Parts: sequence; structure tokens; C-alpha cells
Amino acid sequence: MSELQIRLPDGKTLAVPAGSTVLEVAGRIGKGLARAAVAGRVDGRLVDLRAPLLADAAIEIVTSKDPQAAEVIRHSAEHVMADAVKRLFPNAQVDVGRTDHSEKFQYDFLVERPFSPEDLENIEKEMWKILAEKSEFVREVMSRDEARDFFAARGEELKVSRLADIPEAEPITIFRHGEFADLCRGPHVQRADQIGAFNLIESAGAYWRGDESNPMLQRIYGTAFATEKELQAHLARLEEAKLRDHRRVGAALDLFFTDPIAPGSPFYLPKGMILYNGLVDFMRSLYPKYGLTEVMTPQLFRTEIFKTSGHYQLFRDDMFMLEGDEDEELGIKPMNCPGHCHLFATQKHSYRDLPIRFAEFSRLHRNERSGTLTGLSRVRSMAQDDAHIFCEPEQVSGELDSFFELTREVYRALGLGDPEVAVSTRPAEFSGEPTDWDFAERRLIEAVERAGYPCKTKPGEAAFYGPKIECDFRDVMGRAWTLSTLQVDVSMPARFGLRYVGRDDKLHQPAMLHRAVLGSLERFIALYTEMTGGDFPFWLAPVQVALLPITDRQLAYAGRVQAALEGAGIRVFLDTRNEKLGYKIREAEILKVPLMLVVGDQEEADGTVTPRHRHGSGQSRAIALDALVSELAADVRERRVSRLED
Repeated sequence: MSELQIRLPDGKTLAVPAGSTVLEVAGRIGKGLARAAVAGRVDGRLVDLRAPLLADAAIEIVTSKDPQAAEVIRHSAEHVMADAVKRLFPNAQVDVGRTDHSEKFQYDFLVERPFSPEDLENIEKEMWKILAEKSEFVREVMSRDEARDFFAARGEELKVSRLADIPEAEPITIFRHGEFADLCRGPHVQRADQIGAFNLIESAGAYWRGDESNPMLQRIYGTAFATEKELQAHLARLEEAKLRDHRRVGAALDLFFTDPIAPGSPFYLPKGMILYNGLVDFMRSLYPKYGLTEVMTPQLFRTEIFKTSGHYQLFRDDMFMLEGDEDEELGIKPMNCPGHCHLFATQKHSYRDLPIRFAEFSRLHRNERSGTLTGLSRVRSMAQDDAHIFCEPEQVSGELDSFFELTREVYRALGLGDPEVAVSTRPAEFSGEPTDWDFAERRLIEAVERAGYPCKTKPGEAAFYGPKIECDFRDVMGRAWTLSTLQVDVSMPARFGLRYVGRDDKLHQPAMLHRAVLGSLERFIALYTEMTGGDFPFWLAPVQVALLPITDRQLAYAGRVQAALEGAGIRVFLDTRNEKLGYKIREAEILKVPLMLVVGDQEEADGTVTPRHRHGSGQSRAIALDALVSELAADVRERRVSRLED
């Protein structure tokens, strides 16, 4: 039997027989490490401990202390949960499980009735019994026919159907623990007792394969960790996330809401429009500095433009289509890039004109499935701070550097930290030439590194028309959300026949970049509301100042203070209610007003106000009105993100 050379993290090399498993390699390193192992990484890819090694590779042994171990633990907890359901409900059919990046797993079951809260309690109890059995997870490879016979004999008709989803070239793997067996790629822990703690969160209905014409299944959501301490920390984060949920905060602060009458299309209230327009105006204010020109393209196009761009062929089911006169097919635009390409193509351009940077904020519409709609984070109607840059190929690097300069300026003003930056690479279905993709991917990776960020890759996750830089931020639950993006388009310039006259007086195809900093405004507002809890920077807050007269005697002076502030562009709420000062202060704090100004007899006599900062320790010294107005106007003008009292 031939030998493989295995490189370990410390630089040492092991020679092992071909076909050895990762677990056997762990045993060669040390018995303690082998007992603690939950998975392996082979050339950076997470794999099951029982997967055979077929080529020389770099290997790391993953234990419960590794950040990626949680994925394996939760995946294994899915199977334990399904095992518990089958023990308690023998006639249940098991569909598929799924683990996402929000520290949550799920499994779907075909059962006679929906699960009750009492059922979930009993399933949890049964899961603890299974963990106590300490059963080992066993990986088996079957032929397609063997797997079909195996699940058919068990009455698992849904599993038999799922076999057809597996590509012919891919091996069929079954994972067992105890009597339970399921169709699965893995990876899984060694033993069930390596799942240290878990919690079943809720159950809900879900149509099989997401199709409303199919039977309704019952989905159970849960989470799992290596230790009880990690689980409790997660549950605490869940409680904090509930308090910060943008749907809750948006309603409490009178910002926005969604309604079944317009699924996936948010209603913005007056305060919400201040927030929305504040972000739009901020981005527009940066256009001159970064050479952007605003345009507006139609909402409704003949579908020929989407056939040219390639969206019709690959994106049609996610578009809203209409029928015009004489069977004319029309599409509501789901993105701005086809319109910007058409706009570029309608005019003659010289290399002297480039780069041309079109920016647009018009509404976009995408036919997202109703079951996926979630507040503002997943909608059908949205706007993007969209821009498309047409330039000479040798200008691309400069545009990439400018993108990072712009994003840093925006992040600074919004109080956002550094993002996690990755490059999404070529998917299975793509337009353009592979060599162009390879070249563009290298350019993007180099730009990320030039900007000083560690660069990760997301294999196969790019859109069909080009690789993409993605800047991810994490929410209160630690979930990654992509905000800023930049794509090099290797497809659309050729599809639209875009040309400019080059320095040699010949026609050349321009490079095209897709750029967004905030991304979808709706999703950004959802994420930013949760990150801040609705406590926005002073320059962006819908109500910036609450003016609080102590008694009715100060109302006339308070009116003069209000006029001075509003004259400087400050958004003010004058609280004229006949309530005690402490009550007014608490109300303003609940509404997340960043600054309260107390006005009493002494302030009126001295021409001052006494500021009380939302994040301060209490009431501060009185300050001359003119000085305060000047300071606040500078905070707004310069978009300072620091607290006023800092």
C-alpha cells in the first residue's frame, strides 16, 4: 500500500498508509488528542474524522476548543434530535437537517400532528438519554441502489426522494449512531457525549422542499455547544437580540413596520424617513469626492434587456413580470446594472471620459418567497446605494483602492469597526471565460491585501457575472452580514457590446465594476438598528434634542431655544406636557434621544441651557445657548460619531 505525506501544524511530517482516516492520524500524534478530536481540517477544509485520506495533505485536528468545532457539534446534535423523535414517534419520517451560522440547527419531520411544547420537552429528555449512551458515530459508504433499498425498508420515503438530489459522481454516505441512521455528508463528532449541552428552541411548519403544494412538515429548531457555559452565554445573547430586534425597535421608536397588506415592502414612518434620507444624503455628499455621478433609470423594462444581461436566464423566477400590449413581456428591475450598461451604450465614450461612475438609489423589486421575508432584513422592495464604474482595465486597481477608502470613511461616520473581508469566487454556473475570472479574482485578492485586511475566500459564492469583494459585519448574535461589495464584471460589458475609443483610436471594451457600500438600505437599516439598539449617532438620530422646560413659565424661552436650534438644522422635540421633569427625562431616554436640554428659571435668566446626555452620568453644567448651537451644528456637519459628552 502506498504512503502519504501528512504535514502537521508544527511543520512536522507523518508518513501514513493511503486510505488512513483523520482519526487514525490523530492517534499517531497522541492518544489524548485522538480522544478529544471532533473533526479534522484537510488543506483548510473541515472534514469528518472517518474520511479516508487519498493524497498528501496538511492536516489539523479539531477539538472542542476550536471555533469550527461548534459547527460539528450542532450538526451531530441534529442527528441526536432526529433519533429522539424517531424513538418517541416511530411513524415519523425524517427529511433533512440544516445548521446555519446563527448557532442554530433544524430538522424537518413528516408527522401526524404538529409538535407541542410538551413534545419538545420530551424530545429533550430523550436526547439526554441518547447522550448518556455515548454511542459512536459511524460513517458508511453505500451504492445508490443500496441506499435506496436501505431507506425504503425503513419506510423513509422522503429520504428515498432526497437521494435524487445527490450528484451521480458524489459518494452516498450514511452516518449511524446506535440504531439511528441517516443520509449525510458529515462531519460528525466521534461520540454522542461530545455534545456537551443543547436546547430545543421552537417548532414551526415548513412545506416539503419549500413548495406550498407539498405536504406540511414540522421543523424543530435547536442549538448545541460543547459546554453548558457556552450554551448559557448563547441564550443570554438570544435575550439581548430579542431586545434589539429591529422589528421591535422600529415599532417602539416609530421608524418603520411591515404589514401583510404589502408583504416584503416596508412602511417608513416620518422618523424612519429621517433615518433613511440621512443615509442617502450622507452617501450623496460623498459623490463629488469620489467622482460619482447620479442617474436614474426606469423601473420597468422590456425583458430583452435582462436576456442580454443574463438575468432572465438565471434570475427570472426571482423577478416580477408583467404583460404589456400585444403580449409584450415586461420586467420590474431587480437590480440597476442592466440599465446602467444600456445607459453607457447609448453614448460615445473616449478613454478621456473614463472612469465613468453611475450611482443610483431607485427602488428595486425581487420576488423573494413569502416564507423567507423577515422585517427589513429580507424584503421584496428595496433600494441600494448602487454604483457601476466603467473604466480602462489599467484603472481597475485604483478604483479598488478608492472603494476601500470610501468604505472606511463611511464606517467611521457610522461608528462601525473593521469588517471581515473575503473574495467570493467563480460559481458552478457563470458567464464569461475562466481565464478572465482567474485574473479578476487575483486582482481582488491583491486589493484586499493592499488595503491591509486579511483576505478569506468564499469558493463558488460569487454571482454569475463576476467575482466579488465582500465586507461582512457581525450582528449581536455573531452572524455575519455582507454590507459593502465590489464586483469585477467579466460578462456584461461583452454581452452589451460596450466600447470606448482608446488611446490608439481603436474601440476597446471597458472594465466594469459593481459597487455598493451600505448595500441594501433596508437590510443595512435592520442590521444597524440592531447593532445600535436604535441608539443612533447624533448626526443621524431622527430626534436629536429633547427640549425640557421645568414649568410652563419657561415655555416662551424654550420656544426661542427651539428656533435657534432648528435654525441650525437640529431636529428638536419640545416637550410641553404638564409632567414632572424626571418623567420627561425617562421618556426621552426610552425614545433614544441623544441629548436633553433642561430649561428652568435660571437658564432663562442667563440665556443658557443645561444639557443632559443620554449616555452621561447625569445633568452637566449650564452652557450658553449660542455656544451649544455652534457645537451641535459642527457635530452634524462633520458627522461626528463620538458621544457629545466624550
